[in-house]
Amino acid sequence: MKTFTVEAEIMPKRGVNDPQGESVLSGLKLLGFDGASKVRVGKLIRFLVSAESIDAARAEATEMCEKLLANPVIEEYELNIAEA
Repeated sequence: MKTFTVEAEIMPKRGVNDPQGESVLSGLKLLGFDGASKVRVGKLIRFLVSAESIDAARAEATEMCEKLLANPVIEEYELNIAEA
């Protein structure tokens, strides 16, 4: 078994309302950052997975995202996996 570091970047899907992103954008504008636009707020979850291969680690991390870490109805995710 090998250990892999997994980073799951989870973001609201395009077209889904993002009240946190709107709030952050409003705050940036109030602070004078007029060049900011289209702010989206998501989350990054980093964890370790023990698996036989990077493909097995990806399959397990995908299942974790589908079942718990992300809401597939309103969120999309991207996995970055590397040997720890």
